[in-house]
Amino acid sequence: MIKRISMFFWAVVIGISLTATSAFCADSKPIKLTFSIFFPPTHGQTKAAMDWAKEIEKRTDNKVKISIFAGGTLTKAPQCYDGVVKGISDLGFSLFAYTRGRFPVMAAVDLPMGYPNGKVASKVAQKFAKTFKPKELSDVKVLYLHAHGPGLLHTKNPVKKLEDIKGMKIRATGLSAKIVKALGGVPVAMPQGGTYEALKKGVVEGTFGPMEVLKGWKQAEVIKYTTECYSIGYTTTFFVVMNLDKWNALPDNIKKIFDEVSNKYTDVHGKVWDSTDQEGRKYTLSLGNKIISLSDEESARWRKAVEPVISDYIANTPDGDKYVKKIRELIKQYSK
Repeated sequence: MIKRISMFFWAVVIGISLTATSAFCADSKPIKLTFSIFFPPTHGQTKAAMDWAKEIEKRTDNKVKISIFAGGTLTKAPQCYDGVVKGISDLGFSLFAYTRGRFPVMAAVDLPMGYPNGKVASKVAQKFAKTFKPKELSDVKVLYLHAHGPGLLHTKNPVKKLEDIKGMKIRATGLSAKIVKALGGVPVAMPQGGTYEALKKGVVEGTFGPMEVLKGWKQAEVIKYTTECYSIGYTTTFFVVMNLDKWNALPDNIKKIFDEVSNKYTDVHGKVWDSTDQEGRKYTLSLGNKIISLSDEESARWRKAVEPVISDYIANTPDGDKYVKKIRELIKQYSK
């Protein structure tokens, strides 16, 4: 009888041990996440996102492992957001402007408000989203946002005044397409990745974008001029988001690490935008391209020309006036 009890006891102990070991092994398996990035692997923004992923892995003692798919190899830029929603990728890094009309509240950030640099634009985008918490972003976990420096005009022929733009085919996305139209040009929508070939083949005669595209996307090789139209400097808001089911399944301590690391990376990306803008400027000048500065009088003409873009947004977006007012306040606050 004692022998039977002893055998039963040890069987229970072994069973508990095996169960505990199995649970430990299950818990110790890393959480594997896929990360779709539309920028090329060598781009400064990709490198910043990779640093973010490495810091997540380090802070979680490799309990989280993130596989990077750069250059749109997992999902293309326009499909990146929905790819995260549907679980094609667990994480995604792209921009709202590629799905025009889908994110009406966040579109306010991209208006031609005269952003001075990427650091300010990034802070504005992040604070704006946290302030208003748009319902349009409720189907993902927003980890952080950032935005590029002032969008300028890069062309094959010189643009020194508004009249030079008339009828010019210019690559633009999202609200920048409305800016092109307001200036008298003809907007042509296409992802950034197709712009080089479009410029090279003459499908478009120019493109709007920050200085960084001249080196980061090699567009300085297929344009000759950049017009510094800072008075209408718009931005484009970029997102890093996670699939909502994946987020909800994470342990609280892992969620906390994601939030803590992400909170730092708005500024990291903002600084990268500004440094790559400087690199783009140096690169285009090294190729013999010209940079055209507008006079104060001409800058005022451009600013007046795009005012209807802002007015149209306010008129057609519920609470649009509130959003525009807040953005102006934030630009002023973060520019100090």
